[in-house]
Amino acid sequence: MKFVDYYQVLGVSENATQDEVQKAYRKLARKYHPDVSKEPQAEQKFKELSEAYEVLKDEEKRAEFDQLRKFGGRNGQDFQPPPGWSPGNWSASHHGSGPEVNVGDFSDFFSEIFGGRGSGFATDPYGGQGVHFRTSTRGAKMPGDDQTHTIEVSLEEAFRGSQRVLTLQSMEVDGDGQVVPKTRTLNVKIPAGVTEGQKIRLKGQGGPGRRGGPAGDLYLQIHIAAHPSFRVDGRDVTAELPVAPWEAVLGGTVEVPTLGGNVKLSIPTGAQAGQMLRLKGRGLPGKPPGDQFVELKVVVPQHLTPEQRQLFETMRAQISFDPRAQRKAS
Repeated sequence: MKFVDYYQVLGVSENATQDEVQKAYRKLARKYHPDVSKEPQAEQKFKELSEAYEVLKDEEKRAEFDQLRKFGGRNGQDFQPPPGWSPGNWSASHHGSGPEVNVGDFSDFFSEIFGGRGSGFATDPYGGQGVHFRTSTRGAKMPGDDQTHTIEVSLEEAFRGSQRVLTLQSMEVDGDGQVVPKTRTLNVKIPAGVTEGQKIRLKGQGGPGRRGGPAGDLYLQIHIAAHPSFRVDGRDVTAELPVAPWEAVLGGTVEVPTLGGNVKLSIPTGAQAGQMLRLKGRGLPGKPPGDQFVELKVVVPQHLTPEQRQLFETMRAQISFDPRAQRKAS
């Protein structure tokens, strides 16, 4: 679920007095009141304001919210209540007339944290008896949140698979009712052939359930680390292969590194720089496995003896070849 920062919704500081909270709510509620406002999405905005005021005007709910806010809650970001969090189950105690806002229509954050409890009454910005809230009781078992954790693996691990020991940090409520950090370790198998962005599901290892509900799942999202020799695209990999000018001209057989070891590759006669050669099935394993592409890079010698330089001079004199002829013709 997404964290809702009620202070940010009302535009007040966390140290705002109750009077300042009420004034901020009245001002914004007048602007977005669905009976008169012409602002876009006024009704939704009014619900958000009403939800924020429902929490901050109540000392007990505000204290609960402040406690949760200390544990990393950021507006609009994914959030999970500390393990063992058990919201109360209060009944409506007030009634009034005016625009009706259903507490059950409040955000998932409100329902998860406060269990759907509401006072049933918020101040009407137009001075009437109030805005009536219909409360909903949510006492059923609720499953825990699914969680996602990014795990970086090397390309070799993605190719062969591996075992990992993960250390995860979470929060739990101890016997004294205090929220404390908890460290847990998991032995995780990374299967061979995982790809970038793939998720591995660990059932029941996510957020704890509420009110006796089952735990959520933990998803490990794979990130393959950059490799000095290979580029990865799905299950395909690409490696650059330096070749000498004469190998490109005459062709030949050379050894090429792959994730599974060196193999022999035939370079065709007249190969060009940048040309791609394919080694079928030599990428990451799967059904079907990926391929390895070999990109040719022609490399010229930098330090020549006088005799070697003379060989190139002879080639220039005897071979009639203009590599820029096609460009000139166009």
